[in-house]
Amino acid sequence: MASAKVLHPVKSASEESKVVVVENGKMVDVQDKEITMEGLCSISSYDQWARIPVSGPLPKPRYKHAAAVVQEKMYVFGGNHNGRYLGDMQVLDFKSLSWSKLEAKIQSEEPSDLTGTASLPPCAGHALVPWGNKILCLAGHTREPTESLSVKEFDPQICTWSTLRTYGRSPSSRGGQSVTLVGGTLVVFGGEGDGRSLLNDLHVLDLETMTWDEFETTGTPPSPRSEHAAACYADRYLLIFGGGSHSTCFSDLHLLDMQTMEWSRPEHQGITPEPRAGHAGVTVGENWFITGGGNNKKGVPETLVLNMSTFVWSVVTGLEGRAPPTSEIYSLKSSRKSGVPSGQLNEPETNGLASVAENSSRGVIFEIEELQDEKTIKRADTSKTLLQAVKGEKSHIEEKLNQEELQSSRLKQELANELDLVRNQLSAEEARASQLENEISDLQQRLQKMETLEKESESLRLEKDAESDDSSSGSNQRPADKGFWRWNG
Repeated sequence: MASAKVLHPVKSASEESKVVVVENGKMVDVQDKEITMEGLCSISSYDQWARIPVSGPLPKPRYKHAAAVVQEKMYVFGGNHNGRYLGDMQVLDFKSLSWSKLEAKIQSEEPSDLTGTASLPPCAGHALVPWGNKILCLAGHTREPTESLSVKEFDPQICTWSTLRTYGRSPSSRGGQSVTLVGGTLVVFGGEGDGRSLLNDLHVLDLETMTWDEFETTGTPPSPRSEHAAACYADRYLLIFGGGSHSTCFSDLHLLDMQTMEWSRPEHQGITPEPRAGHAGVTVGENWFITGGGNNKKGVPETLVLNMSTFVWSVVTGLEGRAPPTSEIYSLKSSRKSGVPSGQLNEPETNGLASVAENSSRGVIFEIEELQDEKTIKRADTSKTLLQAVKGEKSHIEEKLNQEELQSSRLKQELANELDLVRNQLSAEEARASQLENEISDLQQRLQKMETLEKESESLRLEKDAESDDSSSGSNQRPADKGFWRWNG
């Protein structure tokens, strides 16, 4: 199974830590947090996994769960434990490195109405995505499947779940998909739907308007799959790696240009990754780290890194022997820098962007360090480009909103016309039904009269037949003589 991943900062006098906390395919940037932890500070070796001690009651062993980090705490929800779905919310405090369990409430449509202390229905294969100070939960398998994918929101401040209203055509329900934060949108790809059907469709949720879109793409998309890893590079490119079908696992790499919506297969260099599914990934700068997972033959021990600007694969380290024990936290301190040289994509770096695409039963900490001057230079180089991109995106959103308003107005008018037509048809049908009821009532009365006449006619006929029989018998009888009849021969 894949190892869950968490990135966290450690600072020294000459270096500034850049860290992203992730687990189960989620994306979190906790850069510039003033956090000091004895366990992390003790790490001295680069490119080696090291165990981090934690306290508190450990969560149940699980896989296909989801996690997200908000305000220096990692929230772990759901998963699969020995074939049984879980619905608990576990929290790891990064300051104290201690676990605790939350009792979440479910909020109904009325903000002041809470339905109790129960959490969401147990699920697995879902995704948690930090959004501001809240957490979004999408997709996943449950005991009672739904037709479409819903979006839930968890507020850590009041420990409450609520269901968000979305617009447009929602994706079908699924689990094992990837959910990637790209700017102000969530990109959902693939997964396993009802009836174990594998998917390779692409859906985009605009988090500002909460509207779903299903875009048509060109090129050859990845084959249907689940339990893959996905990442975003330069706020423009979506990468898909690995995953599996019901019979095989993949090691292919796909790239989608979110501006042209064209799929391609970039030519990679370096080592050739083994096929794997159920792995996890996190991006920091131009580096995409992949760890965990397995294929039909074995679990894959190597932790890989892909330079997304040059598409060069390399091995960071491996886990000798068995994988880390369940529910333990491990840390990897990488020697690689996260600067972006000129490469094939030639796009500005998005500092601290991390994406996680898998569910796992173990916690792991990635720590990536870089020099302050490099960070300052990169920020200066990208600020103008990002500003232009934001302005362009704003214009695009305003245009899209205007189009949506026009379409909404047109749809409202069409619905009003159709409603008037239906009302007129209903009125006509009601008048017709009333007329038919009157005709039926008249026919029933006539039928009753006919039945009465038939009974009277039958009675008269019987009386007439009786009188006729009496008359006939009287004409044939001789008068009676006194005494007896005697026959003389």
